[in-house]
Amino acid sequence: MVAIPGPAHGPHSEDDCTKRRQILEGARAVFLELGFDGASMGEIAKAAGVSKGTLYVYFADKNSLFGAIVEQESRELGILAFDFDLDGEVGIALPKFGQAYIRLLCNPRGGSAIRTVMAIAERMPEIGRGYYQRVIATTVGRLGAYLKTQVEAGVLTIDDCDFAASQFMMCCQASLFLPFIFQATPAPSPEQIAKVVDSATRMFLAAYLAAPGADYSSS
Repeated sequence: MVAIPGPAHGPHSEDDCTKRRQILEGARAVFLELGFDGASMGEIAKAAGVSKGTLYVYFADKNSLFGAIVEQESRELGILAFDFDLDGEVGIALPKFGQAYIRLLCNPRGGSAIRTVMAIAERMPEIGRGYYQRVIATTVGRLGAYLKTQVEAGVLTIDDCDFAASQFMMCCQASLFLPFIFQATPAPSPEQIAKVVDSATRMFLAAYLAAPGADYSSS
């Protein structure tokens, strides 16, 4: 995933960045239409409006170009994941987090990125690892850090906050994510998401509330 700057431009020049974005946009369209195996550097150059020579100045091969696209997508999705609002009482914060998380996973852009990474991860494991670290691990860490504050406040009793964060995230996915990612169902409605996340929240609090029977629900 190495971008090679052209001889006429510094690696951070405005022209260089503009040309690189132009190539990535063209390549993204070709990969979406033809898939990784069907895409050729010639088709990508044509879609990007550049010569093949210019294309190879910026990217050594199709693998490095594809990797740059996935890196860009995962970085942007990682930023969205980090922006989840996690504050206040657990009965309010957890459903808000869960619903935002599932909306991120189950939208056309997010789903397309995940399917692409899943399809190529065995052949290009560095892409799978990068996506996991930027998106999934970032989200687990964000939720885990919040849960730790609630443990310290005496609200929750959790030995491993990152593990508990993963548990909650998987519960929020139940019946929603896999049917969507495998295109068996369309993206879930807000009502479907709210129902599943509410159930996940109740299960989580039943397991981890420091004072069983306390009311920390969002209702």
